[in-house]
Amino acid sequence: MTETTTTRIRTRFAPSPTGFIHLGNIRSALYPWAFARATGGDFILRIEDTDVERSSQAAVDVILEGMRWLGMNPDEGPFYQMQRMDRYKEVLAQMLERGLVYPCYMSVEELDALRERQMAAKEKPRYDGTWRPEEGKVLPQVPEGVKPVLRFRNPKDGVVVWEDKVKGRIEIRNDELDDLVIARPDGTPTYNFCVVVDDIDMRITHVIRGDDHVNNTPRQINIFRALGFEPPVYAHLPTVLNEQGEKMSKRNGAKPVTQYRDEGYLPEAMINYLARLGWSHGDDEIFSREQFLQWFNLDHLGRSAAQFDEAKLKWVNAQHIKATADDVLAGLVADLLVLRGVDRAEFSDSRLPKICALFKDRCDTTVALANWANVFYADVQPHEEERAQHLTPAIFPAIDSLVEKLSTCDWDKASISAAFKAVLAEHGLKMPQLAMPVRVLTVGTAHTPSVDAVLELVGREKVLNRLRSR
Repeated sequence: MTETTTTRIRTRFAPSPTGFIHLGNIRSALYPWAFARATGGDFILRIEDTDVERSSQAAVDVILEGMRWLGMNPDEGPFYQMQRMDRYKEVLAQMLERGLVYPCYMSVEELDALRERQMAAKEKPRYDGTWRPEEGKVLPQVPEGVKPVLRFRNPKDGVVVWEDKVKGRIEIRNDELDDLVIARPDGTPTYNFCVVVDDIDMRITHVIRGDDHVNNTPRQINIFRALGFEPPVYAHLPTVLNEQGEKMSKRNGAKPVTQYRDEGYLPEAMINYLARLGWSHGDDEIFSREQFLQWFNLDHLGRSAAQFDEAKLKWVNAQHIKATADDVLAGLVADLLVLRGVDRAEFSDSRLPKICALFKDRCDTTVALANWANVFYADVQPHEEERAQHLTPAIFPAIDSLVEKLSTCDWDKASISAAFKAVLAEHGLKMPQLAMPVRVLTVGTAHTPSVDAVLELVGREKVLNRLRSR
C-alpha cells in the first residue's frame, strides 16, 4: 500500500434512496469498500434519506440487497440520517451559540430578485450577505412572522485547498463561495451540513465518491474546520457513462443492480468488471475478488470517465463462469430451475454439476446455463425450423436402429458412442447426419457439445421416449 497512516482507515458509502441503485452508484461504493478491506480498515454504510418526498423504502431495499449480493457488506450501518435529526440540531445550536451560523430572513422572492440583478450585471448569482452580522454593521429590521434559514458564516478570505487522490491539487477561493444555507426555515438541516456531522461522528478518514460532489467539497471542508476538525482525504471518481456516452442514471435507462443478479451475472464478475471502470492493475482484465483487494490502492484510479459496455460485462461474466466450480454453478442453476417449476428433488442425483461442466464454456450468464440445463429436467419442444431441417423421413430408419441399440447398451458415454458408430456403419451415414436430428429430438436444438455426453446425462428413459415421439 502507498497509503501510510497511523489512523485506522474508515471509508463510507452514502447513497440517497431516491432511485434504484445502478452500476454507476455501486462503482462508487466498490472503491471505498475495497480500500477499507485492502487496508484492514472499516467500511460504513450511511443512507442519506433526508429528501423525504423522493426517498423510498423500496430504493433502500435495493441498496441493501444489491450490496449483500455483491458481498460488499459494511462493518457498520446502515445508519439513516432521518434518525439522526436530534444530533444535527444539537450541533446547529452549538454553532449558533458560537456565531458560526446566523439567521437569514431573506425571502425566496428577494433572493430570486437578487439573482436576476446579478445575472443582468453578468455577475455570478450568489447570496450577498445581507443578514450576515459584521462589526459595526446595522442589520435590516427582522420581518414579522418570517422563519429564518440558518446560513453558515463562510470565510471571506483565503483559499480552500485539498490534494484530491484522483484529480490532484484543487484550489477554490473563499470569495467564490457564498454563505451556505445549512438549516431550512422549519429547522431541518441541509445536505452539506449533515454530511460533515456524519463524517465527524463516524470518524471517516477517506471520502471516495463521484466527482459530481467536487463543488460540495470546499463548503464541507470549511464546515469541518469551523467545527474544529480536519477534513478527510478526498478522492473524486470520474463519471460512469452509459453506452450512449451519457451519464449513467435511471433516467438514461440504467438498470437496478439487482437486475443483473436476476439476469444471471455472478457477483465475482460484477466486482471484476466494475473495478476496471476507473481502476487498473497493469493489463490484468480477469481477476478474483481476493486479487482485487490485494492489489487495490487509490494511486491507480483513473482520471477519465469510464464507459459501460454490456458486451464486455458479458465476456467478463463468461470467463468467471468458466472458472467457477461445477458444484457452485449447479447450486445457482438449481435455484433458477426451481423458479421455472422444476422440483428440487430432481437434483438429488449427481447430474447437474456434470451438466454445468458440459455447457458452461458456451454460456455468458447463469440464465443461459439454466436454459441448457432445463432440457434435462423439463419437457423439450424442438425448434420448428430445426425440426423441418433435420427430421426428414430419410433419417427415421436410422433413428429407429439407434433406439434399438440404446435400449440395451450400457448407459455410459463410451457405449452410447459405440451405438452411434454401429448405426452409422449400418446406414452409410456420417455422424452429423444422425447426431443433429437426435439432438433436435432429445434437447431441442441441433448444436450441442458431444452427443454421447449429452445423451448420457439426459438419461436412457427420456432419450428413448423423445426419440420415439418424433
